[in-house]
This record gives sequence, structure tokens and C-alpha cells, in this order.
Amino acid sequence: MKAMVLERPGTPLILKTLADPRPGSGEIRIRVEACAVCRTDLHVVDGELSHPKLPLVPGHEIVGVVETVGADADPSLLGSRVGVPWLGFTCGQCSYCRAGLENLCDAPLFTGFTRDGGFATHTVADQRFSFKLGPAADPVAVAPLLCAGLIGWRALTKAGNAKRIGLFGFGAAAHIITQISVWQGRQIYAFTRSGDLRAQRFAVSVGASWAGGSDEAPEGVLDAAIIFAPVGELVPTALRAVRKGGRVVCGGIHMSDIPEMPYSILWEEREIVSVANLTRADALEFFPVADLAQVKTHTVVYPLERANEALEDLRHGRLNGAAVLVP
Repeated sequence: MKAMVLERPGTPLILKTLADPRPGSGEIRIRVEACAVCRTDLHVVDGELSHPKLPLVPGHEIVGVVETVGADADPSLLGSRVGVPWLGFTCGQCSYCRAGLENLCDAPLFTGFTRDGGFATHTVADQRFSFKLGPAADPVAVAPLLCAGLIGWRALTKAGNAKRIGLFGFGAAAHIITQISVWQGRQIYAFTRSGDLRAQRFAVSVGASWAGGSDEAPEGVLDAAIIFAPVGELVPTALRAVRKGGRVVCGGIHMSDIPEMPYSILWEEREIVSVANLTRADALEFFPVADLAQVKTHTVVYPLERANEALEDLRHGRLNGAAVLVP
């Protein structure tokens, strides 16, 4: 197999030829058709998330075809198209797993972080944490749904029944959740980097009612805000934008420090909550909704060996939608 490998955080990925992975008990080997590039991949490569498996094949928005199954895996999956997300394994025994909160498992494994992921021609996944996709599914279009879509959906559910929602950072997750929110009858207000007219035009093109810089404000107050950008300074900005009783949802796995802020902008029962990982139940809810809403992902395709270029384009905000690697 070919794979883009991280040997040391803070260094570029290296294209390597490796032995084909062998699936263990309950595992499946997948021929990767597409793997989207997530901001979390950037945090892993840059060393902002501690204790990755090293050397590591990043990537956790994987679509591919099952070509081999291990012992105790379902042989009927052979030849099926599946999706593999960030959550790659949970213990099933801790208090969180027993309470239906597997996203908070005490002993999890994460695809492309603590187990090898999809920046490769092949990967191995736990059958229980892969999702069967239809044979007609477009691998490139579906790949961003495996994290940007799922985490965006979990963040949206945390926003409750909010009708006016601000999205801070308009990347892959935001462009998916905007389409679902508009289908649900909500209004989306997109906040981008100041002066980023390209991102603002993109936001409006997928249904946002308003788009502007994070230093601007639309008329009226918001019911809720979701912060996808990994920028802690946006938390007090978002709190100032939401109404009394409003909620600010932090949707990223990593964020810079939240600055000191006056209690007055939190008062009046405003809330700050975070989203951690995802559950398999999120996928069972999300994929039918994405189909009903006719979500169309906007993608930029890169060959596998140009993974470093895709990461750089993501880092510098040069993308509309999601980057997707295709072996």
C-alpha cells in the first residue's frame, strides 16, 4: 500500500510504500476511494493534539470498498462501500459507554490519530465503527460528511431549536450545516475572517442569510452561535451576539485559549458548551437528514501524494468547502 505518513509532528507527511495492513478480529480492510481532509488532521500534523500514534497515517473521513474481512467480521460486507469516521473504537464498558455517551469513552481509539487512517490506498477499521453506504454513493462527495457533516450535526443539535444561528468560521462543516439549517427553516449568519469576501460569497451561495467578518454584526440578536474556527477570541464575540438564554457551541477538538472576559456577557443565562467527538447514533440520525435536505458538498480533489498541499490550502483558508484526497 501507499500512504502519507507523519513521522514527527510539525513536519511534512512522507509518501511511503508499506505492507498491506491485515485486519484483526472484527476488523475490515478497505481499499480507500476518497478521504476528506479535516482541520483536526491539521491539528494532529501540527502537534496541537498530544500523544498521537507515531508513525501515523492521518485521515478520518474515509470512503472505500471492503476487500478483506478479519475473523468475526461479517463476510457479507465484502465488496460493499463503507464510510469510516473519527471515532474508531470504544471500550463499551466505562460509565460513559454504558450511559450511551460513547463519544466520551474513557478508552477510545480515533481514526487517523491513535490508529492509522485514510491518507492511504488501504486502511483497516473496526467493522462496528464503519457505516455501510449505498453502491451509488459518490466517494468524493460523501467523504466530508464523515466528520465535517457529523460534527456539524452534533453541534447543530447542541444549538437546540434556535432559529437564528451564527456560524463562526465557514469551512467544510459550516457549508454542510448551512444547507441542513435552511432546509429546516432556520436562518444562518456566517462570520468569516475580516475581509474574506470569497468565503462570504460562498456562504451566501449555499444559503446563508447574511455573511460578514467576525468584527461585524447583522441586525438583531442571534438565538445561538456555533464556533467552528479554532479561535478562542471568538467565544466572547459570540456571547455578545446571542440573546439572553442563548447558547454558544464550540465545535472544534482544539481551540486557542479563551481570553479573559466580563461576566456581564455570560450573565442572563447564556451558555457555553463544547462538542466532543461523535457517536454512531449521530450517524444514524444525520445521513437520512442529509439525504432529505439534498446536501451538496463542495470539494477540491487532490491526489494522495499532494496531501501536504491540501493541508497547506486548508491552513491558509484557500478552500471553499472541503479538500478530498483520492489515491
